[in-house]
Amino acid sequence: MRVSTLHSLLALAVAAQAAPTRGGSEFANLKAHIKNVVILVMENRSLDNLLGGQKLKGLDNPIQKGPFCNPYNLTNPAAGSVCSAANDFDSITDDPDHAVYGNNIEFYGTFTPDNNAIASGHLTPTQKGFVHEQLRLYSSKANRSTLAQQVMNYYTEEQVPVLTALVKNFVTFNHWHSAIPGPTDPNRLALVSGSSYGHGSNDASFTAKGFNQKSIFQSLTEGGYHWRNYHDPAGGTGPEASWFQWTYDAGLEGNVVDISQFFVDAAAGNLTSLSFINPSCCGVGTTSMHPSGLISAGEALIKQVYEALRAGPQWEQTLFILTFDETGGFHDHVPPPLAPRPDDLTYTAKTPSGANYTFPFNRLGGRIPTLLISPWVSKGYVEQQHANSAGQVVSYSATSILRTLGYLFDFEPYNPRVEWSPSFAHLINSRARNTPKKLPAANPFKE
Repeated sequence: MRVSTLHSLLALAVAAQAAPTRGGSEFANLKAHIKNVVILVMENRSLDNLLGGQKLKGLDNPIQKGPFCNPYNLTNPAAGSVCSAANDFDSITDDPDHAVYGNNIEFYGTFTPDNNAIASGHLTPTQKGFVHEQLRLYSSKANRSTLAQQVMNYYTEEQVPVLTALVKNFVTFNHWHSAIPGPTDPNRLALVSGSSYGHGSNDASFTAKGFNQKSIFQSLTEGGYHWRNYHDPAGGTGPEASWFQWTYDAGLEGNVVDISQFFVDAAAGNLTSLSFINPSCCGVGTTSMHPSGLISAGEALIKQVYEALRAGPQWEQTLFILTFDETGGFHDHVPPPLAPRPDDLTYTAKTPSGANYTFPFNRLGGRIPTLLISPWVSKGYVEQQHANSAGQVVSYSATSILRTLGYLFDFEPYNPRVEWSPSFAHLINSRARNTPKKLPAANPFKE
């Protein structure tokens, strides 16, 4: 037997051993213990930014692996560079670029990278354009040191005490990426349906019931499960269930309710199989952690949701997923990987250079903070990459939620991207453990 053939057979054997199957014990364990899933999707933060000061071993972040540096000017090295440092702002009014082309220049140093070179592996992200792009947008209104700090600095454990407590007590993902290197609404749509359906900007379709693809809300209903989409009336994010014409055709628009009802339902033990929570956005007084709001206000919401679940009668059967939609243009040093296209749709936009760029949805966005919170997960554990159903060890992304909940609630992957995404069912343990009843107070920064 040829050596190459032997290596191929060994690789297949390893893949078969690593690849999960629907009938595997980890999925039986998931279904036995988790009856209620709560998903809170916050706004616009990278892992290096929000969790950059976390000292838990296993996290690849600035305080442990940095500092990481960016030039002030991509085309003029003599302009100098700036590196990641501790202490960030409670609010950042100079909202970093997180359009598709903004992510391009932040990752690749150009608004129009060669898609073929990216797909072949000949062009890889350098993650060096964050400061350059922030200065391009705002240098007329703020000095370069402040602008650089806005995108390169990270929050210390003391600045984000709520998140610090959750990281120390539950599971944090080291390699979780947004589904799309682009803005809020396309990423939120991909999280609930596996694809942005060719949309790469926050266009009018999202407020016009403009989507007809199957979503998690439809799948749960068809499977005999119930859901509610809790929405802050201040607005700004979602409600994702209202983006689908199916919700209205099925007469389920009443499942989109005020966020205040979540706390009533949690206390009464009336949470449905899926609770999807939309924080408010954007600006001071809102709760999503969008840069123009307050980080401390977002922490206060997270604390409130956690403590409502922890005090409620359904805690022992609940999985709370805390995640973000996308990176918001904040620096992260880990290059986003390639991923299968969910469909054959593309998105084209005119870039600030005047040229058009067409995105084929064949790669992920930057790393975003994501945590699993439950009495059924390990304490202070950092999850790395994991094998998908084909045995490939890959990064997690927003569609990993759909992949895992498909096993829990018995629905098939919507498209190749969801099928490729690794499940996190193996992170659910066979025994529950004690968890904190309260989290630290979230206090506004003294700046």
